[in-house]
Amino acid sequence: MNKELIIRETKKFIRRSLRGEASGHDWWHAFRVWKTAKEIARKEKVNSFIVELAALLHDIADWKFHNGNKMVGIKKAKEWLEKLKLIKKTISQVCEIIKETPFRGAWVKTKIKTKEGMVMQDADRLDAIGAIGIARVFAYGSFEGREIYNPEIKAKRHKTFEEYKRNKGTAINHFYEKLLLLKDRMNTKTAKKIAEKRHKFMEQFLKEFFKEWNLKDL
Repeated sequence: MNKELIIRETKKFIRRSLRGEASGHDWWHAFRVWKTAKEIARKEKVNSFIVELAALLHDIADWKFHNGNKMVGIKKAKEWLEKLKLIKKTISQVCEIIKETPFRGAWVKTKIKTKEGMVMQDADRLDAIGAIGIARVFAYGSFEGREIYNPEIKAKRHKTFEEYKRNKGTAINHFYEKLLLLKDRMNTKTAKKIAEKRHKFMEQFLKEFFKEWNLKDL
């Protein structure tokens, strides 16, 4: 099976697997991350095949929907790649990227070992900021039954993954706990440039949100 066919079959597999998902981790999220990762890979001159597979498969079983289990997604991705009869080295590279990519708390360091992993992580994080990022925050908040905003609940900078997993803060708090931190955590020059514009849009949104919340627009 050639690389083009493998990517095409993987896209079909992900689309079937994530059909009806409504938390912002759906097929279209995977599709956007795939397109972004593909473009960044081209500009950064890295192995696009590895990056594309990781981008398509990265949310096949997100830990947030499997009791915090980080290994479920990696296991499912591995099973799919083995079904396609890919070589062990490729499977290992893709699964390692999927393992390294997620944000796990403000003070939790991520260890990205390869350029391909850096590109994939950037693509995923770019989809978490800007206008689409804002839409996804509220989609996920609604899915989890979280309040939009509650001034009595303060944002936190989580020191461990366990602490981050247990977090039940508001949708607005999530901007301060994760999204506004991502601009300075991009790995590639290409992603950093894109993140600047999307970050500013989120800042403008929050400024307007609090203006209306405090009735300063009346």
